[in-house]
Amino acid sequence: MLKQRARLISGGLRLFDLGMLAVAFPAAYLIRDHLLGNGMPTGGLYPISTYWSLLAASILVWQFASWTSGLYGAYRTLKIRTELLRLARSFAILGVVIAAGHFIWKQRDVSRLFFSLYYCIAFVLLVANRVTIRVVAHYTRRRGHNTRTFALVGVCEMTREVREAIAGHPEWGYVFAGYVLDDGVDAPPGEKVLGRLSEMGEILEREVIDDVIFGVPRERLEGIEEAVLLCEEQGVGVRVLLNFFPATIAKMTVEDVEGIPLLAFASAPSAIAPLVGKRIFDVVVSALTLIVLSPVLLAVAIAIRIESRGPVFFRQRRVGLNGRPFWLYKFRSMCQDAEKKLALLREHNEMDGPVFKMRADPRVTRVGRFLRKTSLDEFPQFWNVLRGEMSVVGPRPPLPSEVKLYKRWQRRRLSVKPGITCTWQVSGRNEIDFTNWMRLDLHYIDHWSLWHDLKIVLLTIPAVLLGKGAR
Repeated sequence: MLKQRARLISGGLRLFDLGMLAVAFPAAYLIRDHLLGNGMPTGGLYPISTYWSLLAASILVWQFASWTSGLYGAYRTLKIRTELLRLARSFAILGVVIAAGHFIWKQRDVSRLFFSLYYCIAFVLLVANRVTIRVVAHYTRRRGHNTRTFALVGVCEMTREVREAIAGHPEWGYVFAGYVLDDGVDAPPGEKVLGRLSEMGEILEREVIDDVIFGVPRERLEGIEEAVLLCEEQGVGVRVLLNFFPATIAKMTVEDVEGIPLLAFASAPSAIAPLVGKRIFDVVVSALTLIVLSPVLLAVAIAIRIESRGPVFFRQRRVGLNGRPFWLYKFRSMCQDAEKKLALLREHNEMDGPVFKMRADPRVTRVGRFLRKTSLDEFPQFWNVLRGEMSVVGPRPPLPSEVKLYKRWQRRRLSVKPGITCTWQVSGRNEIDFTNWMRLDLHYIDHWSLWHDLKIVLLTIPAVLLGKGAR
């Protein structure tokens, strides 16, 4: 029932937002053409029909921008500040994508002032809509309207936490009906008790209850079966607190396989839609990078061949997603027999842990030092990204020999595709010790989002230009 309501609210907001985008378009046109047009050096605008493509493109891109920002997620429990931040993020993505499209296709018939006015008016309308809905909804729920009543089965730390969390947010619209106690359990002092678990049928007939939340010990799961069936029989929603599992970093979800319910734990990003978005981002960025920078990459290849013998590209076995081996490609920045000389230099390693880093590595060529300083040696890895072995953003791919020396908790960094850039890359690279490097990677995995990836990409540009931490 809650999911159905959430989908209804989400769909309604989506349609209303599209309506506001449509309304803002002629409003911006009238303001720019009639109110500001006479005072502008360029005069008025073309007929409004000239700009319909901008409206169509905006509505289309809005679907992607709002989805990327998670704008239409759970609404009842979402804070207004978070929602407005997601709204602003959606408009930022919308503006960047549309502006980039106009630049690529050289659309010069759209006034930049009209373009800016349109999105500013649309943003104000959507913000006003959100604030109005919040004020009305909170006012209504605080006075007992549009509420849902819930009962808690069992008295334990987690059920008390659930009750306190809900009580702290009356605007969510949930009202506590009381506790249902397991047989033989004493009633908590000062608390409202509806009855015993064995009396669930009578309780549901006597009380107005929309949802029942079960929080019982693991050994009592079989004992609640009849009570759950009674709730189901009377159309009352059931929730079961999973406090019989140990605390874990993994996110818990319920999956369905041909009608068979499965309780799933995932400690890495697993939502299909955002991961598809990440893959689309990887393919587009990699293809554009390789095409646009092809003259630079050709010049690098020529410089490598002129300076020293050996192949232009260096191919090395690395470890990818969940331990999958793959061949990583880089521009060769060392002498041809660099790996054979590594054993002689181990005592000069300046990085703790299983990785090897050395500031004045004698194996690096003159061209190689420049490539490493500018990170140009990493650009062939965009081919690995196109092949699906890597991502633009993700933990750096380790050597098999390094993985063998990982501690167990460090192996979780292999639960996502390795990347060309990552949090470590924009935080000082080789200036960070190995343990903190691993913790940065795990923090990235635990807090991953497409927006986070975009921020890392943007932070990578100055990090590369300044050469911070590069060796």
